[in-house]
Amino acid sequence: MKVYHLYSGGKDSSLAAWILAKLGYEVRLVTVTFGTLDNWKYAEETARRLGFEHEILKLSGEILERAAEMAVEDGRPGRAIQFIHEKALEALASKPDVERVSDGTRRDDRVPYLDLPKARSLEDRFGVAYIRPLLGLGYRTINELVGRLFEVEIRESEELEKSDYEVELRHLLRKRGIDPLSIFPKMHYQSRVLGWKEEKLTSSPSRTARVPKN
Repeated sequence: MKVYHLYSGGKDSSLAAWILAKLGYEVRLVTVTFGTLDNWKYAEETARRLGFEHEILKLSGEILERAAEMAVEDGRPGRAIQFIHEKALEALASKPDVERVSDGTRRDDRVPYLDLPKARSLEDRFGVAYIRPLLGLGYRTINELVGRLFEVEIRESEELEKSDYEVELRHLLRKRGIDPLSIFPKMHYQSRVLGWKEEKLTSSPSRTARVPKN
């Protein structure tokens, strides 16, 4: 059973990928790009270190342009990030032979997050199963699991080399002469997974995910 999992290389999407593998899915990690930067390479590197297959999903620049307009209109990034995430899920779900899509959204997330009507709509429109392994997990539990499994780099968003949506959105805002810090929260910290904390198992994570020693 193959699942296509939206992947940024951060702790949430990495933990979700690990859980999917433990459940027996063949996990293929997918990183979104608009082609303006090559920041997808950080997720690709992390995917390789974790032993997962990885691919790039290129979205239309018009989506990024519209997201930038939303961010400027609102003076904050929430609606823009939600818009990109929904478009990314739709693009992934519409690919030929894709039967299952997944992401790393959590129980306590506000953005990006698909509520129940939107989740059902995605499944019904594209004939896919939408899987969210972290949906029942709180912040403390996620941090405990991440701490056991992964080596993680945590830095301020403007400084961290990462592969999520906001990197290209910030880049476009700068090109338009807009300081991203006028829209995005200041001193906002994000994560990037660097690899497994301990290499205990060597088989493919699609069959047996690595487990840290107790």
